[in-house]
Amino acid sequence: MVSDLELAKSLIPDVQLAGKAIMEIYHHQTEFEVKQDGSPVTKADLAAEEILLSALRRIRSDIPIISEENAQSHLLEPPTDFFLVDPLDGTKEFLKADGSGSFTVNIGLIRNNYPEMGIILAPALNRLFIGARNEGAFEYSNERFLPLMPRKLELENRIAIASTSHRDSQTDEWLLAHNVTKTIRAGSSVKFCLVASGEADFYPRFGPTMEWDTAAGDAILRAAGGMTYTSDDTQFQYGKDAYRNTAFIAKAQR
Repeated sequence: MVSDLELAKSLIPDVQLAGKAIMEIYHHQTEFEVKQDGSPVTKADLAAEEILLSALRRIRSDIPIISEENAQSHLLEPPTDFFLVDPLDGTKEFLKADGSGSFTVNIGLIRNNYPEMGIILAPALNRLFIGARNEGAFEYSNERFLPLMPRKLELENRIAIASTSHRDSQTDEWLLAHNVTKTIRAGSSVKFCLVASGEADFYPRFGPTMEWDTAAGDAILRAAGGMTYTSDDTQFQYGKDAYRNTAFIAKAQR
């Protein structure tokens, strides 16, 4: 049996293929549908999902898949092991087509309610991240795996990364209370990766998210040495009711 990190590495070509499919539509995407939850879905979401689900079924057909665009999968009781897939996280940022690149392709592996492995590609930024528990976290660049190193938390010069589309007053209050002096704005799961790579100390999120939004980035952050907590300082877990997240704080240090 291959390790979780080797599993992540084996998925890189398929994740890159999904990213390529997304970028072929980016800048030309003008149409989208609105799902029952009010969020948009585009041809890019569906094209990437088809590629990712096919890859996972080929590589690990024994592990169930919970995917954002497969509504039927949301009705499944959470198994012991399962993949969480968001083929295009940050669809609202994707639709802006403003060149910011804050959208990602995401696959996370959950085992016993905790994120074990994650792979994230930000195709417009040409940045790809992977990580697995006890095996480390890396940015894959120029065919090299560069270890991710979170920042050491200091009392001063604290940096947080916050949502571009979902910033709220609770976030602002938290930033003030925790002596954050600089805030970076970004969309999608790339925020976890920027904490894991030492570009920020915190990612606080009080607005609504789903487990497929966070699993891959959370796994990468934990593999790098960080942690994601609930608002009452317990470890963030998965397999919740309807796969819906509560508020959380992602931190550079455990």
